[in-house]
Amino acid sequence: MDKLLLLPLLVFSTAAPPAAPMTCPKRCQCQNLSPSFTILCTKTGLLFVPPALDRRTAELRLMDNFITVLRRKDFANMTNLLHLTLSRNTISQIMPLAFADLRGLHALHLDSNRLTALRDDHLKGLVNLRHLILSNNQLSSVSPRSLDDFVDTIEDLDLSYNNLVDVPWETVARLSNVNTVSLDHNLIEFVPEGIFSNLHKLARLDMTSNKLKKIPPDPLFSRIPVYAKSKGSPLSSLVLSFGGNPLHCNCELVWLRRLTREDDLETCASPPELSGKYFWSIKEEEFVCEPPMITHRTPRLAAAEGRGASLKCKAVGDPEPYVRWIAPDGKLVANTSRTTSYENGTLDILAVAMQDKGTFTCIASNAAGESTAPVELLVTPAAEAGNDTGCEKEEREEEPGASDILIPAKSSFANESKERQEKGVVVEELTAASALIRWESRQPLPGVRMYQIQYNSSTDDIPVYRMIPPTSKSFLLTDLAPGRSYDLCVLAVYSDGATALPATRSLGCARFATGEEPPRCRSLHAQFLGGTMIIVIGGIIVASVLVFIFILLMKYKVYNNNHPSQHKKAAKVTHVCSQTNGGSVARSASKGGERRESSCQEFSVGSRGKTVVELDWDKATPPPVPSGGDSDSAAPS
Repeated sequence: MDKLLLLPLLVFSTAAPPAAPMTCPKRCQCQNLSPSFTILCTKTGLLFVPPALDRRTAELRLMDNFITVLRRKDFANMTNLLHLTLSRNTISQIMPLAFADLRGLHALHLDSNRLTALRDDHLKGLVNLRHLILSNNQLSSVSPRSLDDFVDTIEDLDLSYNNLVDVPWETVARLSNVNTVSLDHNLIEFVPEGIFSNLHKLARLDMTSNKLKKIPPDPLFSRIPVYAKSKGSPLSSLVLSFGGNPLHCNCELVWLRRLTREDDLETCASPPELSGKYFWSIKEEEFVCEPPMITHRTPRLAAAEGRGASLKCKAVGDPEPYVRWIAPDGKLVANTSRTTSYENGTLDILAVAMQDKGTFTCIASNAAGESTAPVELLVTPAAEAGNDTGCEKEEREEEPGASDILIPAKSSFANESKERQEKGVVVEELTAASALIRWESRQPLPGVRMYQIQYNSSTDDIPVYRMIPPTSKSFLLTDLAPGRSYDLCVLAVYSDGATALPATRSLGCARFATGEEPPRCRSLHAQFLGGTMIIVIGGIIVASVLVFIFILLMKYKVYNNNHPSQHKKAAKVTHVCSQTNGGSVARSASKGGERRESSCQEFSVGSRGKTVVELDWDKATPPPVPSGGDSDSAAPS
């Protein structure tokens, strides 16, 4: 019996102690719904993460505050945290490993803050993250390794409304579990081809309002239906949004035009003939490309062994052609420590060797075809180069104004003369500023959509294009410059029956030179009339000046007659009579014993004690001189 009584006591004594009560920070609201604990600190004016957070918290909401920095200790040991919301703060700095202990976190909201960059250690430790929201920040760069810890678990990635020019595309291609990728309202200019091919669960891709000119085809888009809006689309489909981009509507976007789409508002920004048009209203045959055309090249270059050489090859086309070089031995020239090939078509050889002697081939290619041009490199042995006195420079520049020969797609210089004989392009009625171009096709082409004339002058590297209706067989060029050489090619744009895509075929090329502009003969009548007008106008101006001078002289003469000169008047004055404050004094001056009188006709005194004297100079006469007396005669008062 005693054993039975002791058994409950033992069981009671070995039971675990009760859990400590959850602590709630000041000014925050807490909800304890076992087994989860939620802390809500919204609009409480927080400047930093509260230090008194319960480490067992499962959901923490700190939105609409003034937090500026996230520190390592803010979320230390919070392994149970599942949902963290830091939206609408002023966070501009994340300390390294700030989230290292949040191994169970599923959702992180950092939208509407002031982050400018995402570095490798900012999101370290989030191995189970599924939702990452970074929209409405100031992000300009995202490190490729910043997403590595959750590359297999992330389902929702939002980088919209930032300043991203580039995205870590290689990392995006590894997001095998992602469902939504939002990259809208950024500055993205380029998307690599095939980057989404392994994203089998991708259901929504938003690239609205970027700077994309083209969207490359992707195997993912051909495997599943693509829609413009998520409403009404089936579950096994992809919603692709790309409106608000400056799309360049050429043949590279034909695949996109063929997709099944709902009504959307995408428009084309270029080429000019399609600018502003509604993307889905343009016919497929209007999405055309221009084959590459080599407009500038180095025809021949001489270089000394061991010295540098630069080969030029410039091409135009739509889309922009890609230029590569073939060495004289038939191998593709790669970028090495000795050779560098640039995107603009220039090939630099740091140190020329004797095996480089020969003909290099420049190949320009794009989606519409390719063009080739030879460049001859002459190599002088080092022994001969030691005695060089400047002839090498003259040999290099023997053709400074070489013609920019227009080479049509899939043509070469070796067969150029033969092709020109077989294909007919005739230049007629050649003048100093115009030429009539006629052409004909030796082989009939089905479905010709238009003809294209391409030409440029030997003194400028700007090619000119002319689109001609398919019913025309001639065209009059009226914008030529006198005294220049031109290279011209005519191409036919037609429908390829095998691929249903626009294709081009060269009908022929021609080279011609415009005549010198004849000197202009000036009319003798015009010269006579112009000289007469100049003489008449000059005479009027001279006569006006003389009349003006005569009037001034007359006025001056009249003024002198009416007003004698002041110094003569002053010579006649011998006496001055003045009156101040009502009194008058007569003064006389004597010289040599002689006395003279002055006549004072009128005196007036100003109200402020100033004396005003008015003299009648014309009526003043000198007094008579006494015959012999020494006595003074006083002036009458």
